Amino acid sequence: MSPEEITARFDVVGFEPSTIPGIEGDWVGAVIMRKTFTEGLVGTAIAHFVSSGTEEAGRGYLAVERITGALDDGRSGSFTVHHGALQHPDDPSAFGYIVPGTGTGDFVGFFGQARILHDDRGPHFVFSIG
Repeated sequence: MSPEEITARFDVVGFEPSTIPGIEGDWVGAVIMRKTFTEGLVGTAIAHFVSSGTEEAGRGYLAVERITGALDDGRSGSFTVHHGALQHPDDPSAFGYIVPGTGTGDFVGFFGQARILHDDRGPHFVFSIG
């Protein structure tokens, strides 16, 4: 059976600077990011996002994101995604995974890849549910 693919469009609606206890300096940044999902999956997310480096010289990021919402077919619940990349989300180093065992409601049992892509309409996740 092939994986189920879900395209979920989102907007970043909150970006709060944060700190990481024990890790300070201008080489690292942390934010709490909030998203609204508007298509494919309708709902919200909160992400803890950590980056290092600079856009000019090179950078990377890691994020842990909890997504809660409903799919077009009515299934609903929450799940957690870990994702990251070097440089920018379209860099070939980009990765993302739905963390097995984190699903609730109809999303219990969700696992698989979670890629963030960009097109002329903006950013979106493509989830490949195993």
